[in-house]
Amino acid sequence: MRLILLGPPGAGKGTQALRLVAKYGIVQLSTGDMLRAAVKAGTPVGLKAQEIMARGGLCPDSLVVDIVAQRIDQSDARKGFILDGFPRTVPQAEALDRILAERGLSLDAVIELRVDEDALIRRIESRVAEMKARGEALRDDDSPEVLHKRLAAYRQQTAPLIAYYGRQGVLRTVDGMAAIPGVAEAIDRALPAEPAAPRVLLPGGKKKKPREKPLKSRPGKARKAVVLGIKSKGRSSPARSKRLPKHTAKTGGRRAIARRAR
Repeated sequence: MRLILLGPPGAGKGTQALRLVAKYGIVQLSTGDMLRAAVKAGTPVGLKAQEIMARGGLCPDSLVVDIVAQRIDQSDARKGFILDGFPRTVPQAEALDRILAERGLSLDAVIELRVDEDALIRRIESRVAEMKARGEALRDDDSPEVLHKRLAAYRQQTAPLIAYYGRQGVLRTVDGMAAIPGVAEAIDRALPAEPAAPRVLLPGGKKKKPREKPLKSRPGKARKAVVLGIKSKGRSSPARSKRLPKHTAKTGGRRAIARRAR
């Protein structure tokens, strides 16, 4: 099962991703985790990413795409994966399509958790108030101000992916404002019963079509009929020649003998 979860910050993607990982035995692929792992492993891509991040820059799409491609090739991702934080833009989605096509793979579904932004902000404000009341430490992004900025970035960069995957026919929209069990149930209904089968691709990304095995025939003759119930090895036996009409027997019948005599 190969999935993407779309939705603004606070929509509950992380909660649903953990459940799907446990249910299908697949892995959750986070671009942040992949970057850190590549840096730690000292791979060529990781070293390049480390240099960029050390300067405080953002990794370009080409670098992120390379890391995602390498991660998908690892053994634990062969059964399936959920992409977290990628793609964020339409160009990244197009690059992901190329990565999958080169490997004969495709997405099973893109799940959009649709939420009401005003209700989402109220939900965050309520959660922050409860955390303060319990004396819990707040994260940097646990504030309505930060959420407003993140929502604006989502609308500008990531929301166009909804139309992109809608045109591909893999988008499934779920009400993200429902209770967690209700969202989970809706996602399960939206997912296909069986994961998409791997496709065999020819060079250039064309899908390989099964080739029909041609029937053996005499030169210049196109045989389309198949005779059932007759088994023989090598040259036709006399018994087979008797069972077949004279003009179709392998010996060629009396007419063929007369032609050879002439």
